[in-house]
Amino acid sequence: MRMGKSVLKMFLVAGLVAAMTTPAGAFLGNKFEREVEKEAGAVKLVREIQRGGYDVVATEELKQWINAGKQMLIVDTMPYEDSYKKQHVPGAVQFLLPIPDMKEWDTKQTAGKTLDDFKKLLGSDKDRLIVIYCGFVKCTRSHNGAAWAVKLGYKNVYRYPGGIFAWKGADFPIETAQ
Repeated sequence: MRMGKSVLKMFLVAGLVAAMTTPAGAFLGNKFEREVEKEAGAVKLVREIQRGGYDVVATEELKQWINAGKQMLIVDTMPYEDSYKKQHVPGAVQFLLPIPDMKEWDTKQTAGKTLDDFKKLLGSDKDRLIVIYCGFVKCTRSHNGAAWAVKLGYKNVYRYPGGIFAWKGADFPIETAQ
């Protein structure tokens, strides 16, 4: 018993010495550097939203909209085979969009789909509630979709930045393609 306490004390002392003699980032992880990374991601997201002219919806809020039966079009912008077919937000339709900022419509990046195909998917009602998402916050496929919907004159466009990762992280049900 005494030997066990001595070993424990030795580990505690060694840990304290290591904490005092090494940078905090090397021993415990640097919470300040992580905060800088979070800030950079938040600022990037805000700037995309400002540039795109759309709004955002959080995971819990989108789930409430779905549960309430709110009429909306939910668009998954991820690749069909690699993502949408395996998992998507219930009721979502798929339309592939690229990750790089899409200033011009490029059918090579949209699996051959044209701007007219996107307009057809969105429909003629410019006041329709449209929610566009991709995989996760850093993924910008959803930014491209939301920004293009706004460019086309749709007024009620939301980006769901958390995407399928946040949806699954909240343990909400997913659908798969047939």
